[in-house]
Amino acid sequence: MTDLMQAIQPFPLRDGVLHAEGVALPDIAAAVGTPSYVYSSAALRSAARTFREALAPIRRKHLAFAVKANPNLAVLQLLAEEGYGADIVSGGELVHALAAGMPASGILYSGVGKTRRELVAALDAGIGQFNIELEEEGQMLAMLARARGVRATAVLRVNPDVDAGTHAKISTGRKQNKFGVAYGDAFAIYGRLAALDGLDLCGIAIHIGSQLADLAPLETAYRRTGALIAALRSAGHRIDRVDLGGGLGVAYRPGEPMPRAWAYGIMVDRVTRDWDVTLTFEPGRFIAAAAGVLLTEVVWIKPGAPDPHVIVDAAMNDLARPALYDAFHDFAAVEPSGARMVANIAGPVCESGDTFATGREIDRVKAGDLAVFRTVGAYGATMASTYNCRARIPEVLVDGDRFAVVADRITPEAMLRHQHLPEWTARPAVRRAA
Repeated sequence: MTDLMQAIQPFPLRDGVLHAEGVALPDIAAAVGTPSYVYSSAALRSAARTFREALAPIRRKHLAFAVKANPNLAVLQLLAEEGYGADIVSGGELVHALAAGMPASGILYSGVGKTRRELVAALDAGIGQFNIELEEEGQMLAMLARARGVRATAVLRVNPDVDAGTHAKISTGRKQNKFGVAYGDAFAIYGRLAALDGLDLCGIAIHIGSQLADLAPLETAYRRTGALIAALRSAGHRIDRVDLGGGLGVAYRPGEPMPRAWAYGIMVDRVTRDWDVTLTFEPGRFIAAAAGVLLTEVVWIKPGAPDPHVIVDAAMNDLARPALYDAFHDFAAVEPSGARMVANIAGPVCESGDTFATGREIDRVKAGDLAVFRTVGAYGATMASTYNCRARIPEVLVDGDRFAVVADRITPEAMLRHQHLPEWTARPAVRRAA
């Protein structure tokens, strides 16, 4: 069995020019400008179907795309058409998921800092599941639901204290992480929350981290979850749902080994076969990462020691992952000549951290050339900022031989419309002649 993504080439090189599906990237640059994010519809659909196919042995399941990975309305709508619900972590993501046509019943709400206002909005929307992260949150949710004459369907997120073996900043399942309740406390907390009016507590949720390169930590966490399920059931508690989270990694470096979705599906089926529950999955990066590139233009080739600096018009505010995590993103010329060079790749932001690569062998480029950073469809545009008063860059969706701007470039002039001077300084002082 092979993953469908192997058969999909969303950004092929044709006649010496990189394309997004059937559209030449220089055509997008000419129409939209750079920098800009470009997404492939075919790649999104392929990954969504690959993940679903891998879980075919799981009879009762719900797939919820992790909106934090890419909240673009067009991306969410495409995934809704593929039958995906939404895993949200904020009130803003609730707004995006509903606007994209994802049914409220297919939305689950994770996150450690849900405010009263956010809980109310989610209750009023009728979402399908709350993932409770601490006992006090469950108590507040029960009170708010009771006041509305409803019962909130919820599961308790448990921290299994399993090291996912990923970057410390995207690890979520160790005891020192902020997520979920301690494994040793979960049994007692579950019992107290299950007794509350207004709360329909019916299961467990876990999530141990993102960009997982090994299935072993996941299997360990799942087996610990299975033991907790058995203990809760022996005490008479109802367990109908288990949310297994997401985190399946993708290859950022060419040839980087990563677990296949089908292998993950086999492991899940083996471990959970006797649980008799509906399993929920929260893929994000796996669905969206490889479906996007960041299209950029080379501004300067600046001499450096020992290697030159390739200065591009994309920056750390557009793609934060290298600055945050030292993340690797492959860099490629849109019209490669075949020649290579060793260089540093950096953006124009006034920070030394605005560096995408150091001493890397890349396609030889010169000022004015177009290039791409690959595998940026997840945690790319969604993490962007306007640091240095730079524009928020546009997002483009390609479908075959057509493309559309699905998020506008937000210029500094547009940003100013959302800023206001206080009334006492709004009128400039009149200078009087001496």
